[in-house]
Amino acid sequence: MKALNILIGTSASITDDIIKKYGFLVVEFKFSWPEGDTIKGDNIYDKMRTVERVKLGSGPKTSQPSIGIYKKAFEDALKDAEKVLYISISSKLSGAYNSAMQAIKMMPAADQEKIFVFDSLNADAAESYFAIRATELLNEGLSIESILEKLNEIKGSVKLFGALESANWLEAGGRINHATAVLMNKMQDLGMRPILIMKEGEIKPATLKMQAKDIPVAMLKELEAQIKDDIEKGKVCRIIISHAGSPENAEKIIEEAKLKYGDKIKIEFVSLTGQVIGAHVGPGALICCACEQ
Repeated sequence: MKALNILIGTSASITDDIIKKYGFLVVEFKFSWPEGDTIKGDNIYDKMRTVERVKLGSGPKTSQPSIGIYKKAFEDALKDAEKVLYISISSKLSGAYNSAMQAIKMMPAADQEKIFVFDSLNADAAESYFAIRATELLNEGLSIESILEKLNEIKGSVKLFGALESANWLEAGGRINHATAVLMNKMQDLGMRPILIMKEGEIKPATLKMQAKDIPVAMLKELEAQIKDDIEKGKVCRIIISHAGSPENAEKIIEEAKLKYGDKIKIEFVSLTGQVIGAHVGPGALICCACEQ
């Protein structure tokens, strides 16, 4: 029997290869877009671009797993592991953390003591990073209590930021109002790219990148600002990138970053942004997680 099973939600952008490599178990979030079945496209982002051009009506809908789904996931995870750790999307963005905690209360007292939930106060690629780091700490021989202590120590130093192709999908999902969406789109038309960042568990505007003709340029500028201090201290920065149907933009960032920083950075992996997050950020968005080695 394994010492620990690590669970992640589909709110985390990750690849099948990474899931297999680290042995993660996955909890499915709810995703619904009946209209999507009638729209042509190789993935959700191709379809969203079509809808955005024609009519921005009812888009994809997402919600956290139910208490029952979490309960079953924890029960299954305990079948071959002594303890379970679930890396949750920020409790300030989703009800997933609360649902997971409620599920634990429905389990036998003996099992409740074996299940741990970590509120990442983050999302997307950063969730994946915490899961990877937890596995590394486990392999170093740390207990679950020590792993959680370490994860909480680095929580504030993990940087997650992104840029959007269009603000329309954030507006459609109720994340921003119409006036803000119009303003953001107008600024981008003028070559000014707003950067969004995760701060204290919430999505907030970080800065405005001037003379940024496209998203990769804006993201490279923000990446440089985010990792500058760590690089100057001689630290290696680990980077994960997710893209909403724009692999060429993700590759451009990687090429430029490697050219500039060489072995001072480590690209963990690049993935398609999961549809749970993608439903809100829309096609073309780029998201980057950066943290010190």
